[in-house]
Amino acid sequence: MSKRLASEALEEEPLGSIGSPASKKSRFDDGPAELLNGGLNGNGATPTQRDGQGEDEDDFEDEVQEKAPIRQAAPTAGYDDLYLDTIDRNVLDFDFEKLCSISLSNINVYACLVCGKYFQGRGPKSHAYFHALDEGHHVFINMQTQSVYVLPEGYEVKSKSLDDIKYVSDPRYTKQEVMDLDRKPRRAWTLGGKEYTPGFVGMNNIKENDYLNVVVQALSHVAPLRNFFLLEDMSSKSELAKRCSILFRKIWNPRAFKNHVSPHELLQEISLRSNKRFTLTTQSDPVEFLSWFLNNLHLGLGGSKTKPGSSIVQRIFQGKLKVESQDITARADVGDRLRFEEAAEVKADINRFLLLTLDLPAAPLFQDELERNIIPQVPLTTILSKYDGMKGQEHLSQRKRYRLMHPLPPYLIFHIKRFSTNKFVSERNPTIVTFDARNLDVSPYVEPNPAEHPPGEPIWYDLVANVVHEAVRAKEDVADTAEEKKTWKVQLRDKGRDEWVTCQDLFVENTEKELLYLGESYLQIWERRREPKGKGKA
Repeated sequence: MSKRLASEALEEEPLGSIGSPASKKSRFDDGPAELLNGGLNGNGATPTQRDGQGEDEDDFEDEVQEKAPIRQAAPTAGYDDLYLDTIDRNVLDFDFEKLCSISLSNINVYACLVCGKYFQGRGPKSHAYFHALDEGHHVFINMQTQSVYVLPEGYEVKSKSLDDIKYVSDPRYTKQEVMDLDRKPRRAWTLGGKEYTPGFVGMNNIKENDYLNVVVQALSHVAPLRNFFLLEDMSSKSELAKRCSILFRKIWNPRAFKNHVSPHELLQEISLRSNKRFTLTTQSDPVEFLSWFLNNLHLGLGGSKTKPGSSIVQRIFQGKLKVESQDITARADVGDRLRFEEAAEVKADINRFLLLTLDLPAAPLFQDELERNIIPQVPLTTILSKYDGMKGQEHLSQRKRYRLMHPLPPYLIFHIKRFSTNKFVSERNPTIVTFDARNLDVSPYVEPNPAEHPPGEPIWYDLVANVVHEAVRAKEDVADTAEEKKTWKVQLRDKGRDEWVTCQDLFVENTEKELLYLGESYLQIWERRREPKGKGKA
């Protein structure tokens, strides 16, 4: 068309000779403006024909059909249970750390209830959304709110049939349920029909984390600590306390899908907080881990570093210890260097403790008359005499003696020291400590205080948990040079059935009470027996 001269009037142009401008709307909207009025523009041609791009109407319709699925606020009427039959409860495992399997993010994580994998978000551009489109898996649960959604539609599913999954993901207990844990025998069944006892379940040993398993199992049977983690709201506490709480709740879960749990989520947090001092790939000492764990739980629950009894941890385990010290002199007329001298100055301090260390007598160096190695035995009360306030102990250049002080904590933790390290090798003392699981009288080792406890009255403690060390050969092919490997198991008291159970990783079996002391006890937790009302102070 030739250029119009400036003198020509605009009205002189033939009507309809100039086409209207093409719309720039997206093809995923309701369609171009030209198609809304009969599909033709002013000159009787479609935009694609006029522009010469060669697209036909069929190609355009195919592209329109590829637009994103419509998001729904609620399921279509009559289809409330759509896709719920695709859920596979056998593959669900909520014990592992809640990280997206693609982005490794722990923010806004959803679990696919069809394959069990974790994905981040549920929006149109999220990993869970694309997983639903690619794999045809449509049901997801939010790991923080426990809400279940169907993707890609995006609506929430509110069905009672999903309550068991929500409970396994985040078990919750009523106060009455917690009160009945130690009163009644409990029986439960897994999805596969296997019977198990809540509270006495196996725990995965991912590689070398059996040292953590026995400590967590033992602490989960300390009734006040367990009840606190089962009932209290942990939203304002540290991440370590939150993960410890969820693991305790899963250990005591009466509606679990499996008869074991995994400490992976707690282990990851412990590895981070301890600067990889305690990991799942390297075995550590249970006592070292217990000391670190209790102190960090105390701080994570809002406890103070200077104020005693400022958290549930210290109120359960912390006690007072009187320590008397005296310098060791070089006098030749003193026959026993550990005997306290009356003329020398004695310093007395009051220290606080979470656990007590008990020293074993030295193991014999020689064989007996039958030329066989013997395993010595020592009663628990004998090594407890360290705290009678009379026997001296050598510590560097000082002689010391110890005595417990009132009030005693509700639970006492004993560390039976078996391992010592010199410049060349680490040595193990195999001495067996004999004890009765009930009726341990601690009164001989406590400084008398009539205001706290009547003089002469026994103070009874009963065993709750006993961590046992076992030595196995790491290389059995060469017996003479084989190194010993440490393994750990824990013996737990089931108060509901009045029985003892041994837990070693995934293996759980009953144990006779009379055989408890035959192992190499390393860590023990004793519970103070409640006295009848009106009979002294507890």
